[in-house]
Amino acid sequence: MTTPPLASDAMIASFCSAHAQWIQEGPSLVSTTTARTFMDAIALVQVVAVVAERMDHHPDIDIRWRTVTFRLSTHSAGGITGLDFALAEEIDSLVASS
Repeated sequence: MTTPPLASDAMIASFCSAHAQWIQEGPSLVSTTTARTFMDAIALVQVVAVVAERMDHHPDIDIRWRTVTFRLSTHSAGGITGLDFALAEEIDSLVASS
């Protein structure tokens, strides 16, 4: 599998500007959401896991009661790539429908 190219700083800034719930932290895109209940947070993580598995691109996920943080980075590339933008948009859709 070919390693995707790193996104430029301008591409990352443009993505974050268009997707206000995402910020850049070092070599990662990060978004935090709060679910209504702990079980809703777990359900969200489960549906994100299905999408991530289908994409073969897996986020780092932190669950703290109802708060879920997603951290996206293409480890093989050493930073943010188009794969991270695509997964972030998928996560946004899942959060909106949860």
